[in-house]
Amino acid sequence: MAALSRTSPVSVSASSPASASSSVSSSSSVPGVPPQLGLRERKKLRTRITIRRATYRLIAEQGYDATTIEQIAEAAEVSPSTVFRYFASKEDIVLTDEYGAVLEAELRERPAGEPPLASLRSVLTGALSAFLTGEEEELRQRTRLTVEVPAVRARMTQTLCDTAKLLADVLAERSGRDRDDLEVRVFVAAVLAALREVALHWGEHGGDGDLVAMVDQALDTLEGGLTLRGPS
Repeated sequence: MAALSRTSPVSVSASSPASASSSVSSSSSVPGVPPQLGLRERKKLRTRITIRRATYRLIAEQGYDATTIEQIAEAAEVSPSTVFRYFASKEDIVLTDEYGAVLEAELRERPAGEPPLASLRSVLTGALSAFLTGEEEELRQRTRLTVEVPAVRARMTQTLCDTAKLLADVLAERSGRDRDDLEVRVFVAAVLAALREVALHWGEHGGDGDLVAMVDQALDTLEGGLTLRGPS
């Protein structure tokens, strides 16, 4: 979730060093990605995942700042220009995942008349559960980098804006509101800000605790009207 969208806001998050060619022989092996991808799309997806896994492996070995695009390209067996064709920056490699289109599609498929917060809760926690099942180590490393590296945290703020627009467009359409409706924008921004704080809290505490339950707790706080009760 640094990032569950274009990027997962709860990361927001290296995955197993197993061969990318075997783990992405079909798109169904990537959590949250539907299997109905053509050959060209599968090849692009394989390249993206190979670059990302090479990046996480290098960062784990030598640190974020010491890892260069040239090293990433060599480890992924592609050219630096190929890396930049898929990712605008090193921060984007760390933060970007394959969940954006999935979130949008699943949000559109939620039952008509379902409260917007319930729809977002179902979609976001479902995607997060899938990420934890298939890519937990990547999620943990991504979250740690978001906490420790200012450039990654700053980039996450921008990518959350991209995610907010995607989700707000869908919610506006479902509710019959204008795509630039202020209440819709504030609503989605509040939900994603809550997820961002969950991600940072989880990362600051070493990834301890049930992340999905923490997201539920944060959304309960929003649903309850942001009322702070005394400690239990």
